[in-house]
Amino acid sequence: MALGFLAGIRVLDLSQYLPGPYAALMLADLGADVVKVEPPSGDPGRTLRPLDDDGVSPVWKLVNAGKTVVTLDLKRSDEAAQLRVLLAAADVLIESYRPGVLDRLGFGRDHLAALNPGLVHAALSGYGQTGPWRLRTGHDLNYMAVGGGLASSGPAAMPGFAFPPTADYASGVQTALAVAGALFGRTRSGRGAFLDLSLMETPLAWQAPLLTWASRGASSARAGLMLNGGAAYYQVYRAGDGRFVTLAAIEPKFWRNFCEAVERADWIARQNDEMPQSGLIADVARLFATRTAPAWEALLGMVDCCFAVVADPVEVPDHPQVAARGLVSRPDAATVAVGFPALVDGAAPVPRPAVRAADVSEVIRRWTSRA
Repeated sequence: MALGFLAGIRVLDLSQYLPGPYAALMLADLGADVVKVEPPSGDPGRTLRPLDDDGVSPVWKLVNAGKTVVTLDLKRSDEAAQLRVLLAAADVLIESYRPGVLDRLGFGRDHLAALNPGLVHAALSGYGQTGPWRLRTGHDLNYMAVGGGLASSGPAAMPGFAFPPTADYASGVQTALAVAGALFGRTRSGRGAFLDLSLMETPLAWQAPLLTWASRGASSARAGLMLNGGAAYYQVYRAGDGRFVTLAAIEPKFWRNFCEAVERADWIARQNDEMPQSGLIADVARLFATRTAPAWEALLGMVDCCFAVVADPVEVPDHPQVAARGLVSRPDAATVAVGFPALVDGAAPVPRPAVRAADVSEVIRRWTSRA
């Protein structure tokens, strides 16, 4: 936590659930002072099950760690006035209201620009601030469906879910990146920016190759391409003990190393079989079914062939590579936290402090005294 790159930057987080709060979490990790503003009913993310003994979701605690949380009822004029004070002192606003809601609350773009010309305002919504779907409701699965991320993912029979929710977390990272870029731009121009970010458009931005293939008439059928299940050398297999293993021997040298390690040199030339490589996939699957996952790790773990056993979530914190890097910590015996995924100058991130509730007047004093 608090790498220091954004020390002195003040962030107001008016978002809920995962995408916006995760973006604000990334900024807090980089050193920003993040204040999360919740309505009297609280962020609905507090109710994501399972709940802790205090009735609050551990997901909410993890995604808001290191932040100060205050409560404001923006429909009350006196509390809306307190938000105006915070906005005037803030560097960044992250919010996830439906388009038009801030205008109705008296905090439209023109008002915010007049109140604080240097404010970087990140508006994160499902489909963006414009277009015929701007007010349409949705969640991660819908955004992945519309943005192209779902059609080619999963088994041949039907699209497959991604978990944790891809559009939610990816949009959080995208928002943090856009905010950091806007803050850097402000150092040159002195002006803030309005960032219109869409959860649907984050996975859409990854689809250029797929869309290009489709426009040229090429198939992107599930389990039909190299990276979505069509290749024997880039595949998930079931070992003899029921556990799963992964093989990602894309480069010919890696595939050759695998084939030689399992004494099937006759498979080497079959890497170029037409996709989907159903026959070769079945042959390799039968091979993997002959040994347990630990036995395959013992045989292939040190072979240069891009092999790894699928780790169960309870195993991940103690995986030797994960443990060696130091990103995982345990705030308590039942909670596992993962820090900002970057080691800076060789140092792993310091565990984040817990989320802290405060009275809004405390934050106003702190922020206005530094304004």
